[in-house]
Amino acid sequence: MRLTRFSDIGLRVLIYLEQAGERPHPVTVAEIGKQFDIPLNHLVKVVGQLAKLGWITATRGRNGGLRLAADPATLTIGQVLRKLEGEEDELVDCEGTNCALKLDCQLRGMLRAGMRAFYEAMDRYTLAQATAGATGEQVVRMHRMFWSGAPAAVE
Repeated sequence: MRLTRFSDIGLRVLIYLEQAGERPHPVTVAEIGKQFDIPLNHLVKVVGQLAKLGWITATRGRNGGLRLAADPATLTIGQVLRKLEGEEDELVDCEGTNCALKLDCQLRGMLRAGMRAFYEAMDRYTLAQATAGATGEQVVRMHRMFWSGAPAAVE
């Protein structure tokens, strides 16, 4: 299994915003795009979905930007991935094929069980946990470097 780029970007946005904390200025889409080298057209779509889900607030205009609206202590990585990846999606497309095993295949059920286990595991981790320790410290450094005008550096 591999996460889509959409989900990857969504998780990065949430992590970045979680560490923005009490920053006086909201985070801009351009800032996140620059920090993670994400094309703005992709980022705008992800940000729109995160706002629609109520996890971030997006304010337009000169003093606008993004802020985290969800509680990072209760928003689980599983919740995020279910919404961005789609919990109902099958790992294999049995309906779209002419597979001779379609009616008697055990694999489809096994893959569903694996997906359930994956989401259950991701439900054990919150956004706050994802930004704890070294990850959170690196994001805070990224915020500082952006505002100082220094190039972002990964340590």
